Amino acid sequence: MLDPQPTAVVTGGGSGIGRAIAAALVRSGHRVLLVGRDAARLQAADVPGAFPLVADVRVAADRARIAQAAGEALGVLVHSAGAYNADPVERLDATAWRELDAVNLHGPLLLTSACLNQLRAVRGQVVFINSSAGIQPAGPRRAAYAASKAALRAAADALRAEVNPDGIRVLSVFPGRTATPMQAAILAEEGRRAPPGTLLEPEDVAAMVVAALSLPETAEVTEIVMRPMRKL
Repeated sequence: MLDPQPTAVVTGGGSGIGRAIAAALVRSGHRVLLVGRDAARLQAADVPGAFPLVADVRVAADRARIAQAAGEALGVLVHSAGAYNADPVERLDATAWRELDAVNLHGPLLLTSACLNQLRAVRGQVVFINSSAGIQPAGPRRAAYAASKAALRAAADALRAEVNPDGIRVLSVFPGRTATPMQAAILAEEGRRAPPGTLLEPEDVAAMVVAALSLPETAEVTEIVMRPMRKL
């Protein structure tokens, strides 16, 4: 009997890095669940061979639906959903902190927890698409975003220590500025524009992720830091 086709779940799959990773995983032979909150955006993503699934990682019932839809052959779980906040510290109230952490920190970890038994069964892999803000000092108006990403890095490190004995590999990816809708909004907020060649492309990040996932089980890449060659 042939092994079932390996399944990959990609959150934030409607655009940007998530969409690029999903397309690369389809090409590498995975059955891909393309997860996002916006049905129209998922449809517009148009990743041939991927199965769209409208779900919100902040919602417990939706996390359970994602895990169920992934099935027993879940081999790759990619967390690419993310949110951004550019308010200064003095304007950040408790609600703003909670809303950002729900997407950038708690959602990914709780979805991972919901999928751990499936990942253990096939010695799967977990990928957290983080940000350069998770490893570099934050500039002004980046406190909430950078804090959520730094916390995600710490949580991924702890998760790795817990699940490596089960054969599960955990990768954190820290891209610099990448040509995504979120980055376009950030540049607009900064009053800047990106000349050609000064941003990473989502496909650059996807290529690195798939390369790391393709390593033999005897090796693990724990972190990938990427940045554009040219600076803004």
